[in-house]
Parts: sequence; C-alpha cells; structure tokens
Amino acid sequence: MKPRERVFQTLEHKQPDRVPLFEIWIDDEIVAELGQKDLQKAHVNLGLDCVMIPNINPPESNAWRDGVDEWGRIWQNGMYVDGVVDTDEDLNQYSPSLDYVDKFFDEAKVEEAKKLYPDHCLIFGTHIGPFTAGYMAMGFESFFLRLVEDPVFVHKLLDARTEWCITMYQKAVSLGIDVAILGDDAGHHKGPMISPEMWREFILPYHCRIVDGLDVPVIWHSDGNIESLLSMAIEAGFIGIHGLEPAAGFDLGKVKQEFGSDLVLIGNVDVSVLCESDLNAVQGEVRRCIEHGAQGGGYMLASCNSIFKGMNSTSVREMYRYAKEIESY
Repeated sequence: MKPRERVFQTLEHKQPDRVPLFEIWIDDEIVAELGQKDLQKAHVNLGLDCVMIPNINPPESNAWRDGVDEWGRIWQNGMYVDGVVDTDEDLNQYSPSLDYVDKFFDEAKVEEAKKLYPDHCLIFGTHIGPFTAGYMAMGFESFFLRLVEDPVFVHKLLDARTEWCITMYQKAVSLGIDVAILGDDAGHHKGPMISPEMWREFILPYHCRIVDGLDVPVIWHSDGNIESLLSMAIEAGFIGIHGLEPAAGFDLGKVKQEFGSDLVLIGNVDVSVLCESDLNAVQGEVRRCIEHGAQGGGYMLASCNSIFKGMNSTSVREMYRYAKEIESY
C-alpha cells in the first residue's frame, strides 16, 4: 500500500496494511543529526507516510528572531516573550494584508517536492490557530483578562486571525496539500486554558469557519490536556486530533474508546523517552501506542509533540524503525 493510501484509509477509520507514521513537525535543527539533507528527505527516509511541504519564514519578519513581528508578537533570541496588541489601532497595525501569505511558500520547491514524492501524503501545519494567535498577539495576561473584561475586542482579534488562518491554509491547499494540521495550543497538564463553556463561546465558531473554509481534511494539534474539548473538536468538523500528551494525563485507550469512532488519533509517544538513549523504552512506547490506539484503524503513530533539537536521534530513528518492524494491529 502506498503512503497516501495508507493515511487516507486511516482517516476513513479503516485498517490499512500497517499503522501509518505521521510525524508532523521535525525541527530544522535536528534534520542533520538524523542524517538527512533537508526536511522533506527526513520525512521520507525516516519512513514517514507524510511529507511537510516546503515553507519559509519571510526574511523581513521578526518571527522566531528578535523584536516585534507583523502580528504584534515580541521575540527575544528566537523565543516568544509577550504581545503588544491592545487596541483597535494595534490590531489594524499588526494584521498583515492577506496577500502576504505568498511569501511563506516557495512554489518551485513545493512543485519539486510533489514530483519527488508523488505517493506520499502532502501536509501543511503551523501554529496560527486563532486561540494561539490571539494570546500571543496580546500576551497571556492581557488576553485572558480581556476575555472577561472586553469580549468584543477579543472577538475582533479572533476574527482577524481566523481570516488570516483560512487564507494561509487555502494557499497551501492550492499548492496541492492533502491534509492540513491546525496548530492551536489550548491546554496545560491539568486541563484546557479556558473552560469548555468559554471555548464554545470564543473559539468553536472560528474553528468551524476554518474547517468549513478548506477543501481538505483538517487535523487539530494541541499540547496539554484538552480531553474536555474533544467533543467540540468533533462538532467543529476536525477529522483528527494530534498530540495526546501522555504527561498531561491522556490515556490513549480511553480516548480511543470514547472518541475513536469520530476522531482519528495521532501521537501519544512520550517525547521524554525520545530524549533519552534507552531503545527498549522507545520500543515499549511504540508497542503501547499501537496496542492501545491501532485496533480497527483510526490511529497514526507520532510523537506527542514534534521532533525537536535535543532529542536523541538514535531513539527517534528507532521509534519509526520499530513501528515498521512490528507492523501489526
């Protein structure tokens, strides 16, 4: 079975020849450590069934660098520290025109990747969901206070970020992606950042708009314990959920039983194990996830977050190698 076929069988809650390997984000900093020349080759040579299309941070942007970026986020040495959006004037200043999306893609490189990997599932994912984009634009304290004190302004901000989000993903769809992944981090280890009731009021309508605005299946990614929001993920129309962080209390077998008929489950491999060198522990994580998530289809193996700098490259490679070795439901 070809990689794209394997992924789409799973998205239809069918059981393909083996569990798909569906890592979404592999940081550029670890690509060379994994013995790869570029991000797309890393996806393919590691045995993944998906390939992230080439995308870039525009050279004029301060995002992931230093200073205030075009969305009002403040960065220091590549790390997010706060936001500056506080008024309608700020929102206008820090909401780029929609044609700016063209600068995030090198269309020639995307076409090259499509020709090189015609059988793989082409994906695009980035953390520009309205909730994440909202609290980063305003800063955590200001955003969460204004949810109560000035909900009208918060909705203006969420509406603007949703419009940008839809435009960005529509551009990726036009370039040929098969699946979109919406990064919108909403939880910490104890639960969601806001109550389910507030989520329904402030975020669910915008998630519905995003899913409705795209012609490909959309997966929602979030760190943390967002189990109490999963029913609204189904309501929004997401085809699947990525993350399922075990350190945040996610029990893959329980989530599979409660939500597996409606959501494809992706992830749950503990990243802390991938940061160490115990290959037996890596194999144990892979077996656990496949045993708890794969039966009947509807599960794709991945880390619970991403493959990032500081991980043990041998452990990362072993995760994928061993998953293909056991190849069993």
